[in-house]
Amino acid sequence: MREIQLEINGERRTISAVSNVGELLRALGISESRVAVEVNRNIIRRGEWESTPLADLDRVEIVQFVGGG
Repeated sequence: MREIQLEINGERRTISAVSNVGELLRALGISESRVAVEVNRNIIRRGEWESTPLADLDRVEIVQFVGGG
């Protein structure tokens, strides 16, 4: 199985190869609601997650919004 290295929220991680942002979120078990994603300092719109490719050594920031009171 092919693996790639990504820097996710400042931490270098080796994961099974994913081809796009949507696949990465699913592989990490992150719900796609209430989340923002940035790849190499570019904000990726939700509608572009499946068409935004990921490559070895990309820098990904994932921010989850939490509600509360």
